[in-house]
Amino acid sequence: MLCSLRLRSLSFAAACLAAAGGAQADYLWLSRDGANAGSAVARVGELDKTSLPMASVAAPRAFLADGKDLPLASEADRSVIPAVAGTDLRAVASRPGTEGDKATLTRFQARFGRNETQAVNDLELVPTEPDGNTFKLVWKGNAVPATQVNVDTSEGWRRVLKPAKDGTVSLATPFPGLYVLEVTARVNGAVTVDGKKYDEVRHTATLSFEVPR
Repeated sequence: MLCSLRLRSLSFAAACLAAAGGAQADYLWLSRDGANAGSAVARVGELDKTSLPMASVAAPRAFLADGKDLPLASEADRSVIPAVAGTDLRAVASRPGTEGDKATLTRFQARFGRNETQAVNDLELVPTEPDGNTFKLVWKGNAVPATQVNVDTSEGWRRVLKPAKDGTVSLATPFPGLYVLEVTARVNGAVTVDGKKYDEVRHTATLSFEVPR
């Protein structure tokens, strides 16, 4: 039986998800490492704020679309990844916590690059064409209509994207720099993950890419 699904910033029907609510929360995001050519960097927090310690998340992992793991060199507020040129990069991590008397688990999912038109993470924004500016939301292999996507940029330009009739969102890229698109959803009802029961599981996904000068 299909459930009515809602994201904090989007809605769809494919699993029991509900709006996360409230202000924009922390997310995991990827960017190029300016100090190490050919490498990427994973950070936690928000693009325009001080990054949180990497120790604030558990089980960080970086990998390619084929599932090949990449080494992570964790530092105080970031992890450095030897990215592979010409391919999109993914990273995931988790963070258990509590809200009041509820046990919560946040599952962070990040992607850097917009070359590939297939999703790998459970929740992922995917370009409809390589290097395109129109994106669809995919939940566990199924395209679902977005209702809103948050955008942060390295230039301090922020936007909230609304969907077209087909559920996709489109983004103008009027200036060079890093763009980070973010969505967050929560699983409705208690679930058990790795033997531990959580009252709520949140999925936060980002897609980041650079527009060159």
